[in-house]
Amino acid sequence: MEKEQNQNLDNNSSEENDLEQTQNESNLESKDENQIEEKSSDEKILELEDKIARTFAEMENQRRRFEKEKEEAYEYGGFSFAKEALNLIDNLERSKKILENDTSLKNTDALKKTLDHFEIINKDLMSIFSKNNIKPVESLNQKLNPNFHQAMLEIEDDSKEPGTIVQEIQKGFVIKDRLLRPALVGVSKKTLNKDKKDNKNIENLEKK
Repeated sequence: MEKEQNQNLDNNSSEENDLEQTQNESNLESKDENQIEEKSSDEKILELEDKIARTFAEMENQRRRFEKEKEEAYEYGGFSFAKEALNLIDNLERSKKILENDTSLKNTDALKKTLDHFEIINKDLMSIFSKNNIKPVESLNQKLNPNFHQAMLEIEDDSKEPGTIVQEIQKGFVIKDRLLRPALVGVSKKTLNKDKKDNKNIENLEKK
């Protein structure tokens, strides 16, 4: 009888141990799950913070782009109009040359008065351009600058350094720091000496 009681006690003790172990395992699993959930929550928070930071950065970039576009529109809004208006200067210059080359008008009062009027109109236009930050490109006696000049021909001139502008075919203009159109120019080059000229002529004759 006593033996049976002892056996029952052992069984109960074993069952209690098993139950306690099961509870411990359950607690460990629950703890692991909580840690996983906490870790997952932290990752989500970090992701959200990263998305918010990216969104703010993009908004700031867009704001800067908008400000730059607005500033350029204000500064250069009349760019196209100014470029078209240059035709007025060109037409005045062409008309002036045509009248000056008209032999029937040479040395007449009519020609002098007409040219004086052209000069007044030209000065008024240039004054209006200047008030709107439109200025002619400096050309004559300047070194050729590809950013502002376009060389159309070379002219032999030993009195100037090669690449110096000695003729202005068409005026160039800038609006503030932006080029409206380049100046069309002729630039100097060294004169070929007689021997080289003769050799070149011989070569040309041989080619023919």
